[in-house]
Amino acid sequence: MSPCMSVFADLVARMADLLGPLFHGSATAAAIVLFTACVRLLVHPLSRASARGQKARARLSPQIAELRKKHGKDPERLQQAVLELHRKERVSPLSGCLPSLFQLPAFFLLYHLFSSSGLGGESNALLGHTLGTAPLGGRWANALADGGVFGARGLVYLALFVIVAAVATFNYVRTKRQLAATPLPQAGDRPTPGMGAITKIMPLMSFMTLITVAVVPLAAALYVVTSTTWSAVERAVLYRDMPGGMPLAAAAG
Repeated sequence: MSPCMSVFADLVARMADLLGPLFHGSATAAAIVLFTACVRLLVHPLSRASARGQKARARLSPQIAELRKKHGKDPERLQQAVLELHRKERVSPLSGCLPSLFQLPAFFLLYHLFSSSGLGGESNALLGHTLGTAPLGGRWANALADGGVFGARGLVYLALFVIVAAVATFNYVRTKRQLAATPLPQAGDRPTPGMGAITKIMPLMSFMTLITVAVVPLAAALYVVTSTTWSAVERAVLYRDMPGGMPLAAAAG
């Protein structure tokens, strides 16, 4: 295992030791939640910058609509004009992607750490740590094989699914509201091709997190659930003054 992975495993173990008096056998699970919160705090400045960018792009919507009318038959010229407008107003079209991109390394570290049987030339003791009775290195399929959906391990996953479904429903309602408040981009006098399908699929993207939680190790699932819940609350605050309260690009996060 790489030195980076060993250092990360030691960090998780130290955080679990600190939380042990409060959470006992689930201290490592609590450490993962705390680690996720720390990652989100570090990324928060990027999220705030992304919110400012989204609001700036929303203010530019009327000008972009005019550019679409003017260059609707010349996609290349339209793209150049939109990029030029973004540069003029100092708006980055990629700013909304940065918070998600910076979280990926943390997720993959957790995924690989709790998917590896060995750690530093020895067996990976972290795999035996639990949340309730469910091992952090296990998956939902393992829980189903040991007691089924309503078994002791299955109930742990069921609780996570309920949290994810509640957050996804919250995001779904907000995204539908945003779509209703935002007119579809036009290419000339007609809607941009493909936008109708996007507006139907976009509100459902948050529910894809349920699949992720079902197939990754429980430790990584905890990261996903904690991060997704944080995102929903953070966006509700940062985008509270936008029509519908959420940018379209945020719906899948």
